[in-house]
Amino acid sequence: MVLVTGATGFLGSELIRQLLLKGEKVRAIKREASVVPKLLKNEKRIEWFTADILDYFALKDALEGISKVYHCAALISFDPADKQMLKKVNVEGTINLLNVSMEMNISRFLHVSSVAALGESKKEELITERDHWEYSSNSSAYSISKYESEMEVFKAAAEGLNTVIVNPSIIIGKNAGNLGSGALFETIQKGLNYYPGGSFGYVDVEDVAKSMILLMDSNISDERFIINAENWTYRDLFSEIAENFGKKPPQIALKPWMMNLAYLGTRFFSVFTGKKNGLTRETASSAFKKRNFSNDKVKKILNLEFKPIKDTIRETCHHFQTQ
Repeated sequence: MVLVTGATGFLGSELIRQLLLKGEKVRAIKREASVVPKLLKNEKRIEWFTADILDYFALKDALEGISKVYHCAALISFDPADKQMLKKVNVEGTINLLNVSMEMNISRFLHVSSVAALGESKKEELITERDHWEYSSNSSAYSISKYESEMEVFKAAAEGLNTVIVNPSIIIGKNAGNLGSGALFETIQKGLNYYPGGSFGYVDVEDVAKSMILLMDSNISDERFIINAENWTYRDLFSEIAENFGKKPPQIALKPWMMNLAYLGTRFFSVFTGKKNGLTRETASSAFKKRNFSNDKVKKILNLEFKPIKDTIRETCHHFQTQ
């Protein structure tokens, strides 16, 4: 039996859907207040287990009879006010799960990190798994927490736990709802006239879950993999979404000084903060960075072809219009 943390989240629920299609027996952790998403609502084959990853003894009970762990649970926020909670959930929660996994002799542990835990490339080349994160005064509390949680996974691997790490870029898909990346689609559907000058990587949630299962079933250990389909400028991404909604593409390029006008930022930066109306110094700065990611390693290892982002955008926009 496999265990999935963060099971009610966007990625966790898609992962469980694919695991069930594969015939896996799944135990899914959720918190007391968590709401089971529509994707899994009527699924009877899931063994739900209520626990918090900060509760060591609850995790021990949850891992009884488990052979493999998919660790998807994490707090996503770029709000400096959430610094302590990010460390608690993303770092201390991961440490708890790793320690219990080693104590319970778990055979395989897959950790979902983020491209936020990767460093910058040199000379504007694509960012790869070899680009190591370095602390700076501009580092967000979220990226620090994801980097530190990765270090804990590597430490556990050195102590004998069979681990692998995935670093997804921004995950999009029709079941995101109106939070996270879904908030961006919702905002553009309502009308958005501005776009920032940076770029970033994007990947369909189905491809992330598929990659995770393939890596879990492989013999690869103590490595990390960027999961990214394509790199898009914000202008092109926002325009593509707008056109699929039948809206006018954004025409005005944001300038850094415009970030002082907070009402502009709050229109679309919730995709980075995980919160509505969440403009921070970190998200404002990131909007003008060109962070483009290589997917060569995972494509070569898994012989994987990613779903075109245009297709995912079209499906997501259609879902918003018909739900």
